Amino acid sequence: PSPTATPAPTIGHPLRLVGGTSEYEGRVEILHDGQWGTVCDDSWDLDDANVVCQQLFGVGALEAKDDAFFGEGSDPIWMDNVQCSGDEYALWQ
Repeated sequence: PSPTATPAPTIGHPLRLVGGTSEYEGRVEILHDGQWGTVCDDSWDLDDANVVCQQLFGVGALEAKDDAFFGEGSDPIWMDNVQCSGDEYALWQ
């Protein structure tokens, strides 16, 4: 199947998943200053993935992929070394 992206984000959800086989998986990208960019997966773990999944879908993550599993992004890297506790309401909190 072709890679898909999550539906267009709303004002309250300027992030998306790209490169997965469904809308529920993929490389995490955020919108900053009108341009999409990637979230580097260095030290990415299940707590970080939980925050993204809660923000996008209202449910927790099943797993957290790293090492550019869904491909490296070609846009700027807007976030790196994300270290969520898992309780944040948004990735950038």
